[in-house]
Amino acid sequence: MKVGVWDTFVTKKDGSTMHFDIIVPEGVAESNLIHQYGRSYLRSKGQAGQPITSKECTFCHFQNSIAMWDDEIAKQGYYIYEMENCT
Repeated sequence: MKVGVWDTFVTKKDGSTMHFDIIVPEGVAESNLIHQYGRSYLRSKGQAGQPITSKECTFCHFQNSIAMWDDEIAKQGYYIYEMENCT
């Protein structure tokens, strides 16, 4: 499956920057939906209410998916790839 990768940088409540990608199926391109996925993820990390808009989250590229992503995408519609300060 081809997926879209949305590069995301969110300022955490402590002032540090959280960096993660929101991975979605290739046909999903509505930024409001992508941002909703990001807000859900932020809530799960205790960062509810932090801004996530087109300033913090932008489309980066398409690529082939991997099995681990496919499983999560099938369950919830997206996968979060954590990179920096996501704990």
